[in-house]
Amino acid sequence: MNMHTIADPAQHAREIRMMLLDVVQRARNAIPEIDDPRAKALFETTAETLLGVAKAYEDYGEGREAAWTA
Repeated sequence: MNMHTIADPAQHAREIRMMLLDVVQRARNAIPEIDDPRAKALFETTAETLLGVAKAYEDYGEGREAAWTA
């Protein structure tokens, strides 16, 4: 396990949020190309779930949730 300290957690959170949003876009872009309805549902579920996680990262960065300001 890497035990280094992240100098700017807010910047790191922004970078992770952008990566999550990239995966959301990739998942959604793939849906029209997929014939399997279960795979389509999986990709859409992935996108929706990651949007929720990305929102949590955004809220952290903006200090909008009480849990992130403690």
